[in-house]
Amino acid sequence: MFGSTRASRIVSFSALFFAVCAFGAVGVAPMAPDAADLPVKKITQQLDLPQLDEQVAALEASEQHFIREEKVQRGDTLGALLLRLGVDDDEANQFIKADTVARKLLQVRPGKAVRVQTNDEGELEWLQTTMLDSADKPARNIVVSRDASGKLVSADSAAKLERRVEMRSGAIRSSLFAATDEANIPDNIATQIVSMFETNIDFRHLQRGDHFNIVYESFWQNGELVKNGRVLAGEFSNAGKLYQSVWFDEAGGQGGYYGFDGKSLKKAFLRSPLEFTRVSSGFSMRLHPISGQWKAHKGVDFAAVSGTPIRASGDGVVESASHSGGYGNLVVLKHWSNYSTAYAHMSRFAAGIRKGSKVSQGEVIGYVGTTGWSTGPHLHYEFRVNNEARDPMSVSVPNAPPLAANDMSRFKTVADDMSHRFTLLRPERQAEVMKLASR
Repeated sequence: MFGSTRASRIVSFSALFFAVCAFGAVGVAPMAPDAADLPVKKITQQLDLPQLDEQVAALEASEQHFIREEKVQRGDTLGALLLRLGVDDDEANQFIKADTVARKLLQVRPGKAVRVQTNDEGELEWLQTTMLDSADKPARNIVVSRDASGKLVSADSAAKLERRVEMRSGAIRSSLFAATDEANIPDNIATQIVSMFETNIDFRHLQRGDHFNIVYESFWQNGELVKNGRVLAGEFSNAGKLYQSVWFDEAGGQGGYYGFDGKSLKKAFLRSPLEFTRVSSGFSMRLHPISGQWKAHKGVDFAAVSGTPIRASGDGVVESASHSGGYGNLVVLKHWSNYSTAYAHMSRFAAGIRKGSKVSQGEVIGYVGTTGWSTGPHLHYEFRVNNEARDPMSVSVPNAPPLAANDMSRFKTVADDMSHRFTLLRPERQAEVMKLASR
């Protein structure tokens, strides 16, 4: 019906058009004939439309696939997670519980994303998530999928991550960790800031107004943060003095932090074998807590909770690790030249710490306790030169060696890049950018 009417209109218009053209050569055109007097020819054409049931059958024949993503919630069970993901597949549920690799999904931490693809029946086609056991280990991809025969299989492989460089600034109002929280800086990055500068800055006595800029790396997958990496560079203004540090992998070395002049920031010895502690007894004469007599205290006592890790203050070799009278569980480390250090009253020794073992600066060698002549949990720490006790809080210790000459050219390229980033982070530069943006 709709086709017949449209055809009639076209034919009528065409007849009218040619009629007008036929009189076009005459100077005065007569009145046009009434359209009703023109011949009208009706044309009827049958259009074949697909049957509705054929369309439905074609749609049903094409298999539908759905991709969904959910984050693991605290207290999640496998069944609850799969339900939110739209997976209705008992076979997949049982496979994940039984398979050695797939079962790792049950260990995924809250907040991590899990992605799946299912068909329109809710059967699992594939599942993927990324796991990270610890920040210093590579991320792993855990995948459950179906092979060509439709059998469920699993795979564990190294994850391919996108590396990004992050830049942050912070100002001290109360403490370092309060400042890093305010600047949205992760805790493991804040801890690295301490490690970078702890031989030059006493983080227990920061001043209001101290500030810092840092550049660090982060690793992402599918738009999700997987882990934060290493601090690449940092600068810290403490009591009006600016300290700068750049991470650099020297040729044949393990890498370390250096000043912009290429000199190592690493001291031969840490000031404190414990992180963020308070000194409970200094290097001086004191009233002995057991005997009640005044005698020289040949070390420094660091009060800490039992079980607090104790770090080697410098590279060295374990000279002894045993129970030693009033010292309780004692570790003595022999360092280069004529230096040695002692760590007393440990609750226990760290795994692998025995006579002759090699240790690196910062490596955990034991844990705070109250063994021997001790009235409470603390670390008694001694710094010795030629076996003679010195005050570890004031003794002058050398820096590690500077970069070799053949590394300086490559180091300068890295340092210049980080220096430029610091310039962008400084308040005066940010104020200039905001001023330009407001124009």
